[in-house]
Amino acid sequence: MAYFFSYILECADGKRYYGHTSNLRRRLDDHDNGRVRFTAPRRPIRLVWFHLYATRGEARKRERMLKNGRTQRKTIDALVASFPMAVLTAFTKGNPYRVKPDTGI
Repeated sequence: MAYFFSYILECADGKRYYGHTSNLRRRLDDHDNGRVRFTAPRRPIRLVWFHLYATRGEARKRERMLKNGRTQRKTIDALVASFPMAVLTAFTKGNPYRVKPDTGI
């Protein structure tokens, strides 16, 4: 069964990037290696939030909700702040600026 992710990255200049993908590891590698136009000049980037969905439609809906401007910044800040740091630490091997995840997870 395929799973899909919505995710938020924080760039070095403080801007956030919102996206969705079926392969979060590959997509983070794309961001980290400068293959994404928005994040390439804003590196280093750091993964600050992600969520797993059963369908692409659900993941895309969440991404659009985050991007559309109706979601207040403090709501997004609360979402990021409430995300378990242990998950991000495990996913990035303890270095929040290392977006290439551990292959064991």
